[in-house]
Amino acid sequence: MQPQPQSSRRIPDPDPAGIGTRRIRSRRTAALAAVTALTLAISTSAGTARLTAPSTAGPIGLARTAAFSPCMIHGGPDVQMSEGVPTRHGYARSTGTVHALTLMVDFPDAPGPGSAMDRFHEFFPRTQDWFRTSSYGRLDYRAETPVTGWLRMPKPFASYGIERGAPFDPGYRQLVQDLVAAADPKVDFRSYDLLNVLITPNAGPPALDTVLSVTFAGNGDAPVADGVPVSNASFIYSRQDDGSGSFPHTGFRVLPHENGHTFGLPDLYTQEGGGSVGHWSIMSEDWGANNDMLGWDKWKLGWLDGSQVGCAARRGSVEYSLTPLHRTGGGKLVIVPVDGHTAYALEVRAQGGNDEVVCCPGVLIYKVDATVDTGRGPVTVYDSHRDTGGCTRSPNVQAELSDAPFTPGETFKDPRHGIEVRVTGLDDDGDYRVRVTRS
Repeated sequence: MQPQPQSSRRIPDPDPAGIGTRRIRSRRTAALAAVTALTLAISTSAGTARLTAPSTAGPIGLARTAAFSPCMIHGGPDVQMSEGVPTRHGYARSTGTVHALTLMVDFPDAPGPGSAMDRFHEFFPRTQDWFRTSSYGRLDYRAETPVTGWLRMPKPFASYGIERGAPFDPGYRQLVQDLVAAADPKVDFRSYDLLNVLITPNAGPPALDTVLSVTFAGNGDAPVADGVPVSNASFIYSRQDDGSGSFPHTGFRVLPHENGHTFGLPDLYTQEGGGSVGHWSIMSEDWGANNDMLGWDKWKLGWLDGSQVGCAARRGSVEYSLTPLHRTGGGKLVIVPVDGHTAYALEVRAQGGNDEVVCCPGVLIYKVDATVDTGRGPVTVYDSHRDTGGCTRSPNVQAELSDAPFTPGETFKDPRHGIEVRVTGLDDDGDYRVRVTRS
């Protein structure tokens, strides 16, 4: 198979104000729509190549070494949340111990049903487990609840006017101010890295009708509490129930998605749904069965060492060995830069870890464009088996791209830029060999 690269389609931003990110879409419409080898590069035409590890980890800590420099693609100042590296300052750190202040909020016209801690346990400890698995233990996510009961807001929910909402528009600004006032006797906001606000699920419309859950991230204009801006905050509404009966197992996944924004990651779905990335990232689809993040984003977050990432920038051929993304250790990501703003990324996806429903394991190939904003399609997955309908029948999983990975003997070509990627083999341990050729 030799699919040709396509440019991602750009669409108007439905909410251009500010630098937060929010998700508002019709659910029904969206449903349709280092043990093995720390030397990732095995051989090149010039001999053996060894990759360089970054000096620090985290969203802003990727090293600008000579080896990685061509792969450090970047966007422009007009891109509010970019897939470029490194991530801009202002977001929560994504390695080490992260303290997540988690508050449960209700309203006079929507009192919380049952215990506030029942609402908390809809998301925890599964969110901690998800981040531990995805980060290979590099993110110690701690959800902390200094207030264990419902925090009652002084006004009815409707009076805040929360619908679409630009980052910290008057309604949200008032809500945060009221929340801070209610929590202040028991909460020192200076002690936390990010904020989760778990709204009582009977406030606002059901998630099947409209998804109101939103994150305001990296926002310097945020309201201030205890002298610090509440600049990385996720608000979770309703219950992420897709009607398939899987809510007890999958409903928590809206929170890791939203927290991904607090670490600086953009939305990978578009107004048309998850057709750009499919179910290959929780930043694309957080409905349905569990899924992981892309290797590119794990690199951005500091969850991969430089020794696990290859930068194929030179002319000639180089062969890499890649282990499945869900396994700890081994080579995980190959980046093939196109220019200063775009690059191809290669990784192996197979069932395991957070990836529950991979039905066609292989080498996932996608293009990252740092000039495309959140929610407009900054990442495009290339489908090695186009127009097949995919291989999954799992509810609420984008099916067409489910068989996208390339398998041994298959080739991806970008003739315009003289790039060819061929999957050359698969060993008994599930590791794949790929050859990147640049003319």
